[in-house]
Amino acid sequence: MTVKRTVSYQWRLREVMAAHGLFNASDLVPLLAERGITLSGVQVWRLVTQTPERLSLPVLAALCDILEVSPAQLIATRAENATPAKTAAAGDANVADLAAFRPKRARLRPEP
Repeated sequence: MTVKRTVSYQWRLREVMAAHGLFNASDLVPLLAERGITLSGVQVWRLVTQTPERLSLPVLAALCDILEVSPAQLIATRAENATPAKTAAAGDANVADLAAFRPKRARLRPEP
């Protein structure tokens, strides 16, 4: 049987920036521009305040250079075994019989 694993990550740019005395996303714009990365203020703000789904390697390399950190310090990863979904066994006492809760079809009888 194959064990399924779940992976997750935490984007730690804001924490690392604060540790280096950078408290505004706009402070990164000129620092990125010095390294050839042209991003708008809104794009940098999103990069700082939200967890990115995709990130280009040049931007990651520039951030690491600016903050003098490694990618592992910006992105904390975690992987663990997935817990299998619990399925109800037949005859399990904790499982409700849905047929008991379903309404019965009405029967119309002709008047006598």
